[in-house]
Amino acid sequence: MFTFSYKPYAAIIGDIVDSRGLRDRKTTQEKLVGVLNEINDIYSHDISSRFMVTLGDEFQGLLHNGTHIIEALEKIERDLFPVKARFGIGIGEIVTEIKYDSPFGADGSAYYNARKIIDMLKTFEKKKMGPKPNIGVEIESHDEMTMLINSVFSQNTIIKAKITPRQREVINVYLNCGGTQNSAAQILGISQSTVQKALNASGYYTCYHALQSVTKVIEQIMENYNV
Repeated sequence: MFTFSYKPYAAIIGDIVDSRGLRDRKTTQEKLVGVLNEINDIYSHDISSRFMVTLGDEFQGLLHNGTHIIEALEKIERDLFPVKARFGIGIGEIVTEIKYDSPFGADGSAYYNARKIIDMLKTFEKKKMGPKPNIGVEIESHDEMTMLINSVFSQNTIIKAKITPRQREVINVYLNCGGTQNSAAQILGISQSTVQKALNASGYYTCYHALQSVTKVIEQIMENYNV
């Protein structure tokens, strides 16, 4: 596996899809700030620069490892729903001073790569095609792995597009109560077997295991460097 000659970081650039078309943009922005603050608290040990809104409905953050990168973005996506967000992950170098309390002023290939992905996702939105991915990654000097991971993201997008409102509710409760079917069943007032059937029918486990594999690959890549 390629070894970085520098300490790699994962820059995240995200934004709200079609934010100008939202009925209550101010409420959405306030909700986004709250969600990002929660992410900063939960994943504080992984964060080099805190997630914050940087421009309009765009937000940024910087991570020094990939242990929870997908988990964090999935949480942002769930907590903002039905408002949609897109995410560009750029893995590469940071050549400027890193400030924990603010991503402003940071520069390097990690952010260039994240911006490249955001621009690509916006282009996809304008094309007449099937389900459009809302997340992508660009890994410095890892073109083949970048393509493979982005293929996984695209396949998961197709699965997620078929999730029903009820299945989404079950998934959210299941995850919010710690990922136990019995606890989710009690909260929802249904049987454990009904929770299991909803999770299976939604394709949740297929997406989950695919993203777990992606997380392990990103984690290993970011740990493989010599300084």
